[in-house]
Amino acid sequence: MVWDWKGWLQMVGRDRSGGLTEDDFDAAREAMVREQLEARGIASSRVLSAVSRVPRHKFVPRGQESYAYEDRPLPIGDGQTISQPYMVAVMTECLSLRGPETVLELGTGSGYQAAVLAEMGVEVFTVERHRQLSDTARQRLGALGYRRVHFRVGDGSAGWPEKAPFDRILVTAGMPEIPGILLDQLADGGRLVAPVGSRSFQELTVVERSGSETKRWKSGGCTFVPLVGQYGWEAGEDE
Repeated sequence: MVWDWKGWLQMVGRDRSGGLTEDDFDAAREAMVREQLEARGIASSRVLSAVSRVPRHKFVPRGQESYAYEDRPLPIGDGQTISQPYMVAVMTECLSLRGPETVLELGTGSGYQAAVLAEMGVEVFTVERHRQLSDTARQRLGALGYRRVHFRVGDGSAGWPEKAPFDRILVTAGMPEIPGILLDQLADGGRLVAPVGSRSFQELTVVERSGSETKRWKSGGCTFVPLVGQYGWEAGEDE
């Protein structure tokens, strides 16, 4: 059965939750996993299971809940977005998590990606430059019972050196290049996933470290908001 998005959105209204119950959101989330993730090639049962357990409608601004399970990013304030569900699944799958690992996330945003990672059984260290977003994500994840997520407000492009090394590093904003300061924080045998390119378009890049050597490959095009910071983009018109 294909989920009737148009009919569902007409029923609930485009700009409000429409009195939906948790059962309604559960059905929409199941359809999202089946039709947007599995149907488009997400193969990891662990990733699919993790995404199916995270209530994305609780990570979007109030009044936008009816959009939560559409396959697109949504604005969350401060010029930032909650990523498209498919891209969250792709990036999580690229991490090749086996558990339990420590994961550095750069760009907390709404906290949705951190929740998916936590559902994978890892310990998450997440950095966000916008204090209000970080504080809101902390409160939201705490209310949902996620205890293995640690928060920091600061320049994510520099990572979190005091907590390094990390088994995995996930960058959820576009970078012009992957700086050495992040590779230095990646554990031997670890993997880093980041969108690398221009401000307007990037390629999802995966880097694996083996001793002093690294190998990298690309996993498709994508578009993220720019990672602003000392080792990212300078603050400017995209702020």
